[in-house]
Amino acid sequence: MLTHFISLNDLTADQFRDLLAVAAYLKRRRAQGILESALAGKTLAMVFEKPSLRTRLSFEVAMTELGGRSLYIRGEEVGMGVREPTRDVARVLSRYVQGIMARVFKHQSILDLAAHGSVPVINGLSDECHPCQALADFLTIQEHLGAITGLRVVFIGDANNVARSLARAAVLAGSQLVLACPKNYAFTQADIASFGSAWGKQVIQVHDPVEAVAGAHVLYSDVWTSMGQEAEKAERLQAFHGYQINDTLIAKARGDVRIMHCLPAHRDEEITDSAVDHQRSIIFDQAENRMHAQKAILRLLMASDGAAVIAAART
Repeated sequence: MLTHFISLNDLTADQFRDLLAVAAYLKRRRAQGILESALAGKTLAMVFEKPSLRTRLSFEVAMTELGGRSLYIRGEEVGMGVREPTRDVARVLSRYVQGIMARVFKHQSILDLAAHGSVPVINGLSDECHPCQALADFLTIQEHLGAITGLRVVFIGDANNVARSLARAAVLAGSQLVLACPKNYAFTQADIASFGSAWGKQVIQVHDPVEAVAGAHVLYSDVWTSMGQEAEKAERLQAFHGYQINDTLIAKARGDVRIMHCLPAHRDEEITDSAVDHQRSIIFDQAENRMHAQKAILRLLMASDGAAVIAAART
C-alpha cells in the first residue's frame, strides 16, 4: 500500500491502475448519492505556498465527502525553510493532523515533509512534478476513450512539472507521451535519464507541433508562463509562437482527438478560445476529476480499508 503520494515515479503500473479504479468507483458512488465516511474524525493540513482554485477546492470537497475535514494554511503563515526548518514543520503538523497536502515551489520541501513527518504526505504541486493532475488526466482519458493503453498523448508546451508527470503516467498506462516544444524548453538530460528505457519509445520529444499531433488521441496544453516565471513572459511568448492549440492544429490530429488543459488557461495565447470550448474539449471534465482522483489518493493513504476498497473497485 502507498505511504505517500509524492511522484508517479514511486508507483508501479498496478498501483497506478488501482488508483484509477478507486477514483472511478468513488465517482460512480457519488453519482448514486452514496458518500463515504472512511475519513471521519481525520484532518488534512493543506499548505499552500502557491495559490490554486482547483487544488484547494478539490481537496476540501474530497475530504468533506469522505467524512473528514481540511485546514487551509497559507505558505507565509508557515514559512517552511524561512521561519523554521521544514523538518520541524513536518513534526509539528504530524502531531495535529492525519495527513499533509502541500503545494510548494521546491520539490525538496515535499521530500522533507515526508522524511520528517509521521503522516502521509501528498504532493499538490512542486517544481518537479504534478502527480495529482496527471492521475486526474488519465482518469479523464479513460472515461472518454475507454482505455489508457496504446494512446498518443501530445503535450504542446515546455517540459514543465505537468509534462514530466504526464510522461510518467503514460509509461505506467502503456501509452506514449509526445512533447512538442521549442529546443530551449525541452526535457533535460536528468529528465531523460529518469525515463530510462521508455525514452525514445513511450516518451519522445519533437520541435515541430504539426509533426507531433499526427495520429494524436489527445492534445494537451498548459500556460507558457507559469507562476514565478513572469519575468520571462516576453521571451516565452516569442519562443512559443506557432505552438498554440487552435483549429488548424486540431485538424492535423485524429478526427476524434480530445483536447485537454490543466487550467488556468490564457485563452488565445497557448490555446484559442474556440479550442477550449471545442466539441471535443474535455477540459472541464478534467478539472472535475481532480476531486475524484484525489479522493482515491486520500482514501488509500488515510483510511484503514485500502485493500477492501481496491477489491470493491475492481469488481
